[in-house]
Amino acid sequence: MTTLLEEYRSKLVTAAEAVKAIKSGDTVHYGAFCGVVWDLDKALAARVHELKDVNVITTIWPHPEPPAIVQADPDVQHIRFNSTQFSAVERKMNREGRCWYIPVQFREQLKYFTQEIDLDVAMLRVAPMDKHGYFNLGPQVADAPAVVRKAKTVIVEVNEKMPVVHGMQNTIHISQIDYIVEGSNQELPVLLGKEATEVDRKIASHIVERVRDGSTLQLGIGGLPNTVGSFICDSDIKDLSVHSEMFVDAFLNLFKAGKITGKKNLDPGKMVWTFAMGSKELYDFVDNNSLHHVCPVDYVNEISTIAQIDNFVSICSCLEVDLFGQVNSESVGLLHIAGNGGQLDFVLGSYLSKGGQSFLCTPSTFRAKDGTVTSTIKPTLPQGSIVTIPRQVTHLVVTEYGVANLKGKSTWQRAEALINIAHPDFRDELVRAAEKMGIWKNSSKVTM
Repeated sequence: MTTLLEEYRSKLVTAAEAVKAIKSGDTVHYGAFCGVVWDLDKALAARVHELKDVNVITTIWPHPEPPAIVQADPDVQHIRFNSTQFSAVERKMNREGRCWYIPVQFREQLKYFTQEIDLDVAMLRVAPMDKHGYFNLGPQVADAPAVVRKAKTVIVEVNEKMPVVHGMQNTIHISQIDYIVEGSNQELPVLLGKEATEVDRKIASHIVERVRDGSTLQLGIGGLPNTVGSFICDSDIKDLSVHSEMFVDAFLNLFKAGKITGKKNLDPGKMVWTFAMGSKELYDFVDNNSLHHVCPVDYVNEISTIAQIDNFVSICSCLEVDLFGQVNSESVGLLHIAGNGGQLDFVLGSYLSKGGQSFLCTPSTFRAKDGTVTSTIKPTLPQGSIVTIPRQVTHLVVTEYGVANLKGKSTWQRAEALINIAHPDFRDELVRAAEKMGIWKNSSKVTM
């Protein structure tokens, strides 16, 4: 009988040898978040000119520089790089015509790979094998279980610095793997929230005053979630729990402040999430910590899962909102900015939760590079803008000027509520636009 060590040695190859499994016309999964491959990427880049029509798919390239395969193929003659969500570098690559977005509801990605994609090769970065023959996926699961099941060939890149995280369906057994590459043990990418602005602090103050003891939090990416976390740390709010698509440093700070006790009614005592990105301290915190429970995204982001959790509070950022209540979190006109992630699922699920709330947050204005200032509350979304949250779903919209609750309101009442949280410099023209659109009443009250 072959021992685990013998099987390991029989599958151990160099990165250059492993990527020979990739052929022209193949579809290749590149890992996701901190689990994207590093050494395998460089090895594939070295032979990129031997290949044609290779379709690469990832979920967030987390490094500041483009993948080596993209750099090696500047004219996009050999590789098509695709992502189901967008990082800053992927946005830049997209503008340059070197990266494409795949619109998908994040929680559906497991079904997407199971049902819609003929996946030839899956490459993932993992922690070293344990004594039972399992490789831990680290601080992300996302769609990995489906990817590993579907791929004809599975290659893992072992990184000794990958945290070992407790969870569900978050390991790969050696029997599922075709090739093992011992990588160069690169540090995990660090993602730090932007420094809070005065506008962020005002928005956070409006949210925190509505968060109740015993709430379960979902926080998105960016400076605002960290600001909300800081405000809660300084408040009297207590007995909070975590159920979030992304685990961010704000949660770590809340835990250190004694605010997180995990007394929620589903998965009590566990901080549940599907991927984590942040500081080195955050990665150390999730490493071999039984308080964490990393799960596939079709569990974490499932609407019925979220709805079961009492007092669920979802806090997400958006780019703009129109007077009907339609929310765009993905594009500036035709310019793609970000994927939708689980935003729609958390807005839907939190409203179904007993006592649940979803906050969609935006500064009241946007300043373009040329200095032009526009309102983020608009009469209608500009041409090409993506509707991330339909108007009938939107709950609470927040700017530095307050909170607009759109549930149960008519079209003119929605317009009134949204104009009242718009920047004062734009309220008069928004009223005139609402009148032309037939969603205004003379009895409406707006503070100018």
